[in-house]
Amino acid sequence: MLASPWNLILTVVFAFTGVYCLVRLIAHRPPPGARRGPVLESMAIHLMHLVMSAGMIAMCWMMSIPAASNWAQIVVFTVLALALVPGLWKAPLPARRVDLAGHIWLAGAMVWMIAAMPLLMADMGGGEHGGGHGEAADEAMMLAMTTPVWVDVVNVVFVAGSAAIALWWAFRAATVRGDRLHALCHCLMAAGMAAMLLLMNG
Repeated sequence: MLASPWNLILTVVFAFTGVYCLVRLIAHRPPPGARRGPVLESMAIHLMHLVMSAGMIAMCWMMSIPAASNWAQIVVFTVLALALVPGLWKAPLPARRVDLAGHIWLAGAMVWMIAAMPLLMADMGGGEHGGGHGEAADEAMMLAMTTPVWVDVVNVVFVAGSAAIALWWAFRAATVRGDRLHALCHCLMAAGMAAMLLLMNG
């Protein structure tokens, strides 16, 4: 659960990305003669961001999420990310390869966030101790509630990567011809991912 006003701000961001991806999935009509691979990639991307948006909104408000739900999300994001990997070699344009690599990265960042959430948010409760504990017990509890250094380091890598992807999609939104809303959606998704990881590790 995130503190106000970030929970409200990120809920609005992920509600937008989720609704946009849902509309794209429902209204998806591939043009005649479209190759099957890119069509499936597009559907996998929008499905991934739809589920990601819903999961992020839940994390903004819930203190804890059932383990079964966490494992289900990890499986879903792993499968969808793997489905995009072949496109890295088949994409005709370098920009498309960067796009796909960004989506795969965000799926990996989501898996990291779900798996590492208890460790990422450990410092948030580190200062709350009962008065009946002795000094040694308090120190042990402080250590147990402290985020390990390696988790901080890995998290910084995912934050930096997600921020770079957000900048890439901002560039695409500014330069692409046609559907700029598509690029803006992915820009907000990546920026929201970076913000969530930072706030959880705060």
